[in-house]
Amino acid sequence: MSYVNSVLQPGETVKVIGKLHWTIFVRAVVFAAIGLLILVYTSKLETEKARELGQIGAGLAFAVAALAFLHAWFMRWITELAVTNHRVIYKRGFLRRYTVEMNMDKVETVDVIQSIMGRLLGYGTIRVRGTGQGIEDLSRVADPVGIRNAITAR
Repeated sequence: MSYVNSVLQPGETVKVIGKLHWTIFVRAVVFAAIGLLILVYTSKLETEKARELGQIGAGLAFAVAALAFLHAWFMRWITELAVTNHRVIYKRGFLRRYTVEMNMDKVETVDVIQSIMGRLLGYGTIRVRGTGQGIEDLSRVADPVGIRNAITAR
């Protein structure tokens, strides 16, 4: 059961579930591409020793890519962002949990920060500010404008 579903109050419904954008996997793709380039380049070398070293280097790059992929997947799995009809809920963590919840009537502003790539690919940073407090910057969130609209629509 997700954290959001476990903390819903009676009569509270989820309006929007936010997710981290797929771009968190870019580091893994870059390392895999480096490994592939090393493998292709060194396969054309003439000496057996150079080809073996290239295969070792490519294997290391693929191992780093696999670790980066697992890390990104895990971060995406343990991060929850939800907008309900009563509050905004943000949860991060697995063994050690960090949660922030803000009632809708306490929300003052919702800022969306998007780079050019963020605009093109549909991700950005959301900053929710309330009376006396704020939720930390939620970066690399998919569809930040849709989430902002769900928060600000009363």
